[in-house]
Amino acid sequence: MSVLRRTLVLSGVLVLAAAGCGSNSLEGGSSTSSSSAPSSAPASGPDLSGSLPAKIKSAGKIVVGVDASYPPNEFLQGGKTVVGMDVDLFNAVAQKFGVTVEWQPAGFDTIITGVQGGKYDVGVSSFTINDKRKQQVNMVSYFNAGTLWATAKGNPKGVNADDACGKTVAVQKGTTQLEDDIPKRQAACKTAGKPEIKLVVREKQDQATADLVAGKADAMLADSPVVLYAIKQTNGQLEQLGDIYDAAPYGYVVPKKETAFAQAITEALKSLDSEGTYKSTLQKWNNDSGAITDFAVNP
Repeated sequence: MSVLRRTLVLSGVLVLAAAGCGSNSLEGGSSTSSSSAPSSAPASGPDLSGSLPAKIKSAGKIVVGVDASYPPNEFLQGGKTVVGMDVDLFNAVAQKFGVTVEWQPAGFDTIITGVQGGKYDVGVSSFTINDKRKQQVNMVSYFNAGTLWATAKGNPKGVNADDACGKTVAVQKGTTQLEDDIPKRQAACKTAGKPEIKLVVREKQDQATADLVAGKADAMLADSPVVLYAIKQTNGQLEQLGDIYDAAPYGYVVPKKETAFAQAITEALKSLDSEGTYKSTLQKWNNDSGAITDFAVNP
């Protein structure tokens, strides 16, 4: 999977790499948000406006919770505007319903509960679909990604992803990597009588990336598009470790009670795919290798 060659300054990765510190533009400040361009009527394709929940129809917008620290999927441009692959694609989905999107940055591990509690209408933040999450909310598949490791250039600490026992590894809080992947590796270390992996758990992915660049961690693991983008944006300071594995679909997070809305989102995605917008949006971010055609609710 290739990565986008852009000159955007990320909300943390490049700045933190230069400064060697662990804060980013969302910490210590107020939340920021951005909306998609206004749309007074549904875009071409099926009329899906009748499937909108009453709250969204009345407001004329979908309030979306997003962890804007996960480039190239979702991140802050200029410290205030939420941009990225997920942003462009879901803005296009919203246009199919004739509404706009209000993007509200939030901690990754708070978004699902925010959707459950009604703070957000939808969660869009590179959520890997798994059984635990499907028990909490509806999830609409729209992209496929795997997990990838990275180390400092040349792997000076000699990290082996299949035997990282005793190494210091950075990972973002609330991710599939931390909740599903790392526990299995820790158990293997214990069984082998080796020291456990020393975890540096960070609130945001750009902080984990900065820890690796600064030498505070020996390696990191995250979703493959994110790791590949970080490698490119840190100008050769990092390198890929091993291959992508455990590929799984990303899903939009929709409340359990809004199954009809979730199903309508799949119809919007199918329409975007048939007209070519879906793949062209992914291609803009050099992520078209993750394209899917079987959009579904709770696959």
